[in-house]
Amino acid sequence: MSEWTVNELFERMASHGNGAYGLSDVTQLDHALQSADLARQRGMSEAMVIAALFHDCGHLLDIEDVDLASQGIDDRHEQSSADALLPIFGESVSEPVRLHVAAKRYLCSVERDYFDRLSDDSKLSLELQGGTLSSDEIAAFEKHPHFRDGVELRRIDDEAKVAGLDVPGLDAYLDTASRLARKAG
Repeated sequence: MSEWTVNELFERMASHGNGAYGLSDVTQLDHALQSADLARQRGMSEAMVIAALFHDCGHLLDIEDVDLASQGIDDRHEQSSADALLPIFGESVSEPVRLHVAAKRYLCSVERDYFDRLSDDSKLSLELQGGTLSSDEIAAFEKHPHFRDGVELRRIDDEAKVAGLDVPGLDAYLDTASRLARKAG
């Protein structure tokens, strides 16, 4: 499908999000809902809450929900996720999503202990995604207008892997997503 609708994204998340999220003890859906809830708890904008909800949707759009990193494959999900979200919600949602993998590379480059805090699957995928950034790449990343949101989304991504956590379901975000889509349209 070349362009998704809000309802189709929610349906895909509900129907395909039950597979394992990498090597963690949560599903793709659990991870998405925990991410959105963390963004909401931190008082982030509605756009960032929806970005957090769908930041990994690229894992679910075109392929089965599998852990490609363990097979040595970078699925570039940040790109496919952002590309799916851009026509629906605009850059305030798509660009932090597009940057959340680069933000991991950035944080590993600028924070001494960040790598040690990564989950095992994030450490595995880091090398597939290009490893740490050079000083020129750090400077270029910091110039991106959405880099701070990308970093905040990355931090949420790292935390949203708690098995059994009780958070609001998908339906809690449908009105917000629909409203954002109407504004972007």
